[in-house]
Amino acid sequence: MRITGGKLKGRIIKCPDGVIRPAMDRMRESVFSILGDLSGKSWLDLFSGSGTIAIEAVSRGASHVELCEKDKIKVNTVLENVEVTEKECGVKIKCHFMPVEYFIKRCKSKFDYIFFDPPFPYKFHEDLIKKADEAGMLNPTGMIMVHRPEEHFMPDAIGNLTRVDQRVYGRSIVDFYAYKSR
Repeated sequence: MRITGGKLKGRIIKCPDGVIRPAMDRMRESVFSILGDLSGKSWLDLFSGSGTIAIEAVSRGASHVELCEKDKIKVNTVLENVEVTEKECGVKIKCHFMPVEYFIKRCKSKFDYIFFDPPFPYKFHEDLIKKADEAGMLNPTGMIMVHRPEEHFMPDAIGNLTRVDQRVYGRSIVDFYAYKSR
């Protein structure tokens, strides 16, 4: 896997052991192009895997970045990838190693962007987005993105959020949700 843009463009990211479905380079590049400059923005990468999405956010200017991954097999690789990024960019990536569901219950921070990338068999996308909304994790002008397989339906509205965009990448879809008043 490689970083597709920004300060770290072209840098190779180590892939951890265990089950992983890394976000395709094309999909990541497209999502970050849609969002534009992330300078000064905050980012949360849920179901982080190798940390690639969080590192891509740092590479593209995000100044407050956190990630969450529950698979203990991936911890050392994530920490190694993050350490190299922090040295190169000077931005600390706060790592949480616990189930995303617990993280959402405990989280007191707000983010400009929240990226959900659960394993494709995962069935609770809508529920997690609703809980993140209810917990007040998203800034008023923020956006939640969810990467999912095409066969998993997502509604146009979840809680106070409305789907504002959708992109298809093969059998993968990324849905973009924002507050209705946006």
